[in-house]
Amino acid sequence: MSEAGAGDRPGTARPYRICVVCLGNICRSPMAEVVLRAVLERRGLADAVVVDSAGTGGWHVGEPMDERAAATLAAAGYDGSRHRARRFEPSWFAERDLVLAMDRENLRTLRRLAPPEGADVRLFRSFDPDAPEDAEVPDPYYGGREGFVRVLEMVEAAAEGIADHAARVLGRAPERR
Repeated sequence: MSEAGAGDRPGTARPYRICVVCLGNICRSPMAEVVLRAVLERRGLADAVVVDSAGTGGWHVGEPMDERAAATLAAAGYDGSRHRARRFEPSWFAERDLVLAMDRENLRTLRRLAPPEGADVRLFRSFDPDAPEDAEVPDPYYGGREGFVRVLEMVEAAAEGIADHAARVLGRAPERR
């Protein structure tokens, strides 16, 4: 947890920081980053919440978002063109209030990397009230377009719950949808 963790948020000027993490940071996590930013903007929280993304692996560092992911976002009215893949660094735990893994494999990796004093690391879909417990966002990389569309649907559903969570942490009433 960072200097101003979730328990001591009220009154702090520092934004609430969220990092979304998948394996390579070219499909799921950048899609989630873009969607979550849009939801926070719509809810009037963009000034108080910073969102970024990364991968646990470094294979794609510096590369743009997968073309299929970008096209799926664009078809839904989102812009992922500025994304460049990054690798999650353990030092980032001190700078992030919430780290969201897209699947259980990345959740385990992040928890191994987390500092001994702990960090708030959860599954992304744990914020979707309609998702089963321990639900993951599956990796669409080796599939077709339909996998990316399904990922977008999952991300949009969970992003609403994450925005509700951020609003509560910040001492603001969650917006009714």
